[in-house]
Amino acid sequence: VRVEISETKSDPSPPDPHFPPSIGDGAMFSQTLSTVNAMACLSPACAAPKQTPARKVGVTRRNARAAPSRLVTRAVAEAATEEELNAAARPVYPFSAIIGQEEMKFAAIMNIIDPNIGGIMVMGDRGTGKSTTVRALIDLLPLVDVVKDDPYMSSPTDPNLMAPEVLAAFRAGTPLVTVRKPINMVDLPLGATEDRVCGTIDIEKALTEGTKAFEPGLLAKANRGILYVDEVNLLDDHLVDVLLDSAASGWNTVEREGISICHPARFILIGSGNPEEGELRPQLLDRFGMHAQIKTVKLPEERVKVVEERTAFDASPREFRKKYEVEQSEIIAKLDAARELLPSVEVPMEIRLKISQVCSELDVDGLRGDLVTTRAARAAAAYRGATVVTDEDVYSVITLCLRHRLRKDPMASIDEGTKVVEVFSTVFGYDEEEE
Repeated sequence: VRVEISETKSDPSPPDPHFPPSIGDGAMFSQTLSTVNAMACLSPACAAPKQTPARKVGVTRRNARAAPSRLVTRAVAEAATEEELNAAARPVYPFSAIIGQEEMKFAAIMNIIDPNIGGIMVMGDRGTGKSTTVRALIDLLPLVDVVKDDPYMSSPTDPNLMAPEVLAAFRAGTPLVTVRKPINMVDLPLGATEDRVCGTIDIEKALTEGTKAFEPGLLAKANRGILYVDEVNLLDDHLVDVLLDSAASGWNTVEREGISICHPARFILIGSGNPEEGELRPQLLDRFGMHAQIKTVKLPEERVKVVEERTAFDASPREFRKKYEVEQSEIIAKLDAARELLPSVEVPMEIRLKISQVCSELDVDGLRGDLVTTRAARAAAAYRGATVVTDEDVYSVITLCLRHRLRKDPMASIDEGTKVVEVFSTVFGYDEEEE
């Protein structure tokens, strides 16, 4: 291959418009150009240089391309690190400072105490702070033991919450290095692709090492954490199917590009949306353990207070959070005590029978309503510091647990929640006491 270059200091060659040298490292580009000039002078072409401007091709352009490639890779890594630092330093609105939204806050607390309840579906008017309340839960989430440097947030003691590699090491008796980390809260955007959600082949390792490797997706990151879907009623059907499979089984199975892997994906599913923008598929709606309804604040005094609090937070987030440190600490301490007390909470058989009778009279399909109501009642009892579930505990959660499981009746004259309360009062004998 003949490389012909003719360049003088007085008449420099024009840069290539398709690949300017400024993209890469200028010093590296100049050094490479000098090397090529020296090699070109050893050939006969050096004695009779061309009069036309030189073309920087071959070795020079390939070497110049290598530098930007390394720079781009390093820049991407630095950007990812900076994004993680910014996310960690970004203050969120304090949970204790939220005004109203009692249903949603109570449902969130119940799910933090017992993640087996199955998540929350929040429906309400736009602009009522649904996303703000969900993201405020970050401060309340507990620390958990995870295997160090494991992308699946694997548990060091529970085989059902271990990734395949960690499970193999656990069975082989290999000591696992553990760290304590806060539970992850992962946002699932509406524009996410299926391979980003489930995971796909690691292209970087495939190109650099020539090996097949799996790159975990959002479901792996959300394991043992919270998966939040804003505007869940607008989510694409194929992503809804993925969430249904993972929420039902607690595992994510990936079969693509010659890769077969199954990893745990147990998460608290939280969705929010505006009912005016569309209904949620019944299959997905049933997967949510609790259903909370949010309404716009009507009292002028409360509306003014919400605006003032939000304005103060936007002006100085850190100073605003300091005002609620005591309230936040009290809530966290109460949640920690409730989680420790939960295993010892008992549900009397009489109350279990009445819960099932309510579900039967409401014509609830399946047994998920019975399970969720019982679990939520135990969490409510633990939250108030009791070890035995009472009628009041069931009353506080049964509407949230059964409202969205009733069959839709277009001719109904009352709300589903009101219907649940009426049947509860009849079964538990409160109607007779009032008479």
